[in-house]
Amino acid sequence: MQKVKLGIIGVGNMGSGHIGNILSGATPEVEVTAVADRAESRRAWARERLGAGVKIFAEGSELIASGTCEAVIIAVPHYQHPGLAVEAFAHGLHVMCEKPAGVYTKQVREMNEAAEKSGLVFGMMFNQRTNHVYRKMHELVNSGELGAIKRVNWIITNWYRAQSYYDSGNWRATWAGEGGGVLLNQCPHQLDLLQWICGLPVKVQAFCHYGKWHRIEVEDDVTAYMEFENGATGVFVTSTADLPGTNRLELTMERGKLVCDGEKLELYKLDVNEREFCFEAENGFAYAEPHYSIVETDGENPQHIGVLNAFAGKILHGTPLVAEGREGIRGLTLSNAMHLSSWLNRMVEIPFDEDLYYEELQKRVATSQAKSGEAVYFSTEGTYGTR
Repeated sequence: MQKVKLGIIGVGNMGSGHIGNILSGATPEVEVTAVADRAESRRAWARERLGAGVKIFAEGSELIASGTCEAVIIAVPHYQHPGLAVEAFAHGLHVMCEKPAGVYTKQVREMNEAAEKSGLVFGMMFNQRTNHVYRKMHELVNSGELGAIKRVNWIITNWYRAQSYYDSGNWRATWAGEGGGVLLNQCPHQLDLLQWICGLPVKVQAFCHYGKWHRIEVEDDVTAYMEFENGATGVFVTSTADLPGTNRLELTMERGKLVCDGEKLELYKLDVNEREFCFEAENGFAYAEPHYSIVETDGENPQHIGVLNAFAGKILHGTPLVAEGREGIRGLTLSNAMHLSSWLNRMVEIPFDEDLYYEELQKRVATSQAKSGEAVYFSTEGTYGTR
């Protein structure tokens, strides 16, 4: 069987998870031929797991220039994503980038341009797009069957993280090392899904709380209000301190309502369009009773394995990716807009001033506090389906 020769840049929590999936045989068209990590402890771990046939490097740039692979996964701290991707394209390598696409849209725009010029395969690790519930919501909303969206509410607070998580790496939860908190680390999946299913809002007013629940300098609690082009409104709430947390996405539409709460998708469907019913009903207290059902899905949720198999399929057979890399800028646009709104204490329109965002980010980077201590690595197995 023909296989994609893959290099993995970054053997931390995510990179080691990808290696485990590949070694388990879950990705039959992918083989690891090289890895890179700046930490000697992670390089030693990779040598032990992968054997002598796999080349080990200290720097991603060395791996990219080595000629040992034809594609890479970039799984390093966020600021490095675009730069390494641009290098990889310049060396003729296909790229799968971990979320987020980067820290700020101006940087990611340059990565997208490099990808476009290269003609190579470029994917984003938006594994939540493989979830059967979100795929079904995307299908129903974009089919037009339920009419236009009127309201979007997403409470996604089941990202609970103890202080030890934030202390596990000197780059974590700092403006200089990570570029943001829950919006940039945990929520890129939900922000991507929100724009994938509903489209991007055109205005955002966000209230970010920095180090409210943890000893960190970035946000760990966010409430944001959104307005969409068609007049729909929305609220997005997230935190890494709620225990227990909630993951509930509710879309109110002209012909009903969709509710995703965990692994179940509920539909309240109307026989009429509410916009017509509103102006045609003669009784001022008239009410159209919805038909309730649990929406049937295919039940499949392959997560990272599905994304990686699709990446190999695109390279080898031309079959579709789960998420095109160029789409990573859309969810990041929403994240950046929320940050900027909070920093300026006002509503921000999308598209926003990318230079202004960068200037405001640099103010926070300049006062970012360096952290010391040895890095700690956690297994992420079992955390992808719902949180």
